[in-house]
Amino acid sequence: MDSFPGPALALVERLRAAAAADPARAIALQGAPGANSHRAAQEYAPDALPLPCFSFEDAIDAVKQERAGRAIIPIENSQNGRVADIHFLLPESGLSIVGEYFMPIRHALMGMGAGPFRAAYSHPQALGQSRFFLRERGIVPLAFSDTAAAAAHVAELGDPALAAIAPELAAELYGLTVAEHGVEDAHDNMTRFVVLAREPLRPADLAGQATVTTFVFEVKNIPAALYKAMGGFATNGVNMTKLESYQQGASFSATMFYADIIGAPGDPAVDRALEELAFHSKHVRMLGTYRQGRPRG
Repeated sequence: MDSFPGPALALVERLRAAAAADPARAIALQGAPGANSHRAAQEYAPDALPLPCFSFEDAIDAVKQERAGRAIIPIENSQNGRVADIHFLLPESGLSIVGEYFMPIRHALMGMGAGPFRAAYSHPQALGQSRFFLRERGIVPLAFSDTAAAAAHVAELGDPALAAIAPELAAELYGLTVAEHGVEDAHDNMTRFVVLAREPLRPADLAGQATVTTFVFEVKNIPAALYKAMGGFATNGVNMTKLESYQQGASFSATMFYADIIGAPGDPAVDRALEELAFHSKHVRMLGTYRQGRPRG
């Protein structure tokens, strides 16, 4: 699927050609060159070949189809919550989480000149992270597929009243002028990315390292099932750092849960907690065990 603006297409094709020549080194990402995912890929794996994809699904498919060895996907932001719906994308993909990366997010307002600007294009996450900045200046937020593609779109339109909110790299790539730096509302703005691959890491190979294990589960439809399922983590001293619920299907009768815990299968305490979870659940699906990108707690 190709829906990138014209100014981005030449860069996209160049990066895709390099990735196609060495797919094992390729790391798929959602967004045009210059997007935050592009920067995250370069920082997480400097020797990898970035493979721009239009959507999160396209990035996952690139790994499934062996056009890339890995994908890097943003899943949550400290200021604006969930990014990619990894709950729906990952369990059915057959891929595993093999790493995580935390990246500070800095946004810039850019356009054909220094403004004033009537409207600003960007990804909904970036618009949400800059909503007070935009409101104070009377700039209308306009949603676009990703931050860097928004910058390319503004360059393509050539209207000096239109701006984009994107990383500063996008201004360099698409010939725009940065009107203001650091337009995010919170300067501790942080996004967590996960790295996906076809094969999971073996927990035994991570022995002695600080690890995270991610899984999804559905509890039995009986009173206090979630309470009982969670009890094993408390009694075994296993720290659960994330628990989110989401609906499976349209019946609203089956609630799924997405969880992160500190530790790995093979640790007796983790094994006991997961065994108790399985007893109170209809099913549990492991999504991966991987090194912590930053300490919890």
